[in-house]
Amino acid sequence: MSLAVRIENVSKVYPLGKTSVQALKNIELAIQEGEFTTIAGPSGCGKSTLLNLIGCMDTPTTGEVYVEGQPISQLKDKELTRLRLEKLGFIFQSFNLIPVLTVYQNIEFPLLIHGGFTKKERAARIDALMEEVGLQPQAQQKSNELSGGQRQRVAIARALVTQPRIVLADEPTANLDSATGERIIDLMKTINRTHKTTFIFSTHDPQVMKQASRVVRLKDGAVLEA
Repeated sequence: MSLAVRIENVSKVYPLGKTSVQALKNIELAIQEGEFTTIAGPSGCGKSTLLNLIGCMDTPTTGEVYVEGQPISQLKDKELTRLRLEKLGFIFQSFNLIPVLTVYQNIEFPLLIHGGFTKKERAARIDALMEEVGLQPQAQQKSNELSGGQRQRVAIARALVTQPRIVLADEPTANLDSATGERIIDLMKTINRTHKTTFIFSTHDPQVMKQASRVVRLKDGAVLEA
C-alpha cells in the first residue's frame, strides 16, 4: 500500500513579538492510503498546525512534508494550488459555506474553480454526492437555512466533489451535538470504505477518537503515540 502522507522531522515555529512559539516538534509520521486517522489531543497541542502543513496551507520551519510522494517544499505556488485542487479536500469546523449560495451551488463551487468540467459533468457529480450525503431535498435551499448537521454534510460533499485522494477535517464535529456528530463521523467512515478516500481529521473528543481506525496523539507539539 502506498503512502498518502509522509512527514519527516517536521517542526513549526511561529514568531511572537520578540519571542517565538514552537507549535510542532520533530514530527515523524506516515499515513497509508485509505486510512481513517484522527489527530488527537487537547487544544493548543498542534493539531490544526499539522493539518495545515499536510494541506499545503502552511510550510514547516524545518523538515519535509510529502503528499503522495511529492515534497511540498519543492513545489511552486501554481503546483501547490493544483495539488490542493486535485488531491486534497477540506472540511472545516465552521463549515465555511457561502451563505448566499444554495446547497447545490456550494457543492459546485470547487468544480468551477478547478475548471475543465461541463455543466452536465458537474451536475452528475453533485447529484450523486447529494444523494450519498442525504441532501437532495435541500438542493435549492440557502446554506444559512440549514441545521448544523446539514451544513456539515454540505461541507463534506463540497470536499469530495473534486474526487480528492485525501480529505482533511479540522474538528468536524466541534459545532455539533453528540448525536449529529456521531452521524457525521459514520458518514465519513462510509465514504472512506466506499471510495478508499484517506481521511485525516483532528479532534479532542474521546467519543470521536473511538471511531477512528488509527489515533495519532499529540501533546505540546510532539507525537505521544502513532
